[in-house]
Amino acid sequence: MKTLMLILLLLPISLITAQKIGEMAPEKPPIVFPLNTWGADIMFGDGGFGLGTFYRRNFSQELTGFFDFSISEIKDDREVDYYDYYTGTTYSPFKSNRAFLMPLNFGIQYRLFSESLTDSFRPYIAAAIGPNFIVTTPYNEEFFNSFKWAKLRYAVGGYIGIGANIGESKSSLLGLSVRYYYTSVIGDGFKTMIATEKKNFGQIFISLNLGVMY
Repeated sequence: MKTLMLILLLLPISLITAQKIGEMAPEKPPIVFPLNTWGADIMFGDGGFGLGTFYRRNFSQELTGFFDFSISEIKDDREVDYYDYYTGTTYSPFKSNRAFLMPLNFGIQYRLFSESLTDSFRPYIAAAIGPNFIVTTPYNEEFFNSFKWAKLRYAVGGYIGIGANIGESKSSLLGLSVRYYYTSVIGDGFKTMIATEKKNFGQIFISLNLGVMY
């Protein structure tokens, strides 16, 4: 958590530094990138590993609309995994359910410093909102077998983020972003730990963005 917060604080500083460097670079005609991008997000956060997919559509040099969908695990701050040397497995005391977050978000992305930075480094800010789906499965069951008892809950949520696209390729996208997700469950909450209900919660994710532009 501390590492993620440090990255979140340092990234804006790096963007300001990059702006100053870009102001000293010789001017050249801006690159016109394709309008559409389809790709995948590889996500790392407090809850662990996640995967996602996205579609982006450029409205102008600065403004982009998008939607994305991802799947990631939800964990309680108190969860601690232990390794059992006798069984060769890991376990988390007092954990009652596994939980998975599946948000479908629609948002806007705004490119920063487009007039002063080179096209090889394109920082942006983004915001999105949309429906969220939460699936819980019993922790005391084997992972795949536990989906027989899966329960679905509905929520609303969204995120704000900052990131950058890197490189001048017109066919492939490479980027990195940091996002803060917030989710509010509709109706009753759910449990990941015994006697603790989750209803409104937030998570930070660092995402590697890989895509194809066309």
